[in-house]
Amino acid sequence: MLITSSNSTDKAIELLQNEKGVLCTADMLHMGIHPRTLYKLRDTGVLEQLSRGVYRLASQEPIEHLDLVIVAARSPKAVICLVSALSFHQLTTQIPHSVSIALPRGTETPRIDYPPISVHRLSHESLSAGIEKHSIDGVTIQIFNPEKTIADCLKFRNQIGMDIALEALKLYLKQKQFDITALLEYGRICRVEKIMKPYLEALL
Repeated sequence: MLITSSNSTDKAIELLQNEKGVLCTADMLHMGIHPRTLYKLRDTGVLEQLSRGVYRLASQEPIEHLDLVIVAARSPKAVICLVSALSFHQLTTQIPHSVSIALPRGTETPRIDYPPISVHRLSHESLSAGIEKHSIDGVTIQIFNPEKTIADCLKFRNQIGMDIALEALKLYLKQKQFDITALLEYGRICRVEKIMKPYLEALL
């Protein structure tokens, strides 16, 4: 049942405070918040609109990795990849200008007005390998782990630049816990194992 009474705004705020985090329009309708109340909360500044159909209470603390949260809320099946994943794992000095996401081949591109996205189509084996799940502000984000991300960067080196891929590999190998076996396995999956090996031998 949608909340439409005279105190609907107060009830809606109470519901949102209990829920917290980032919510899509469909989530709030499911909670019983009428669209009219939703837009009133937005127009009065109680709700912050992060992207089309994505909101959070304006009184909440700022979100880390906001762009990733918005994309995950709008496209739950997308996997954060390439430079966006490198940035998340602190394996690049680059600042991503868009959110790079991986999707299955043949699927429709999500309609996200903000932030800009860059879509990369992967095979089933490659898309299902090395996924980590992180919960940020109530939203589950799927993102490739560091080793899979480096392999992907080598695979897409002509698109993102070989310098970015090699920088990531160097930064990864400076970490106390690196896993050469995992790197080579993801290199095999991404069909870049032969490309990866000489750089590993030179850097180790």
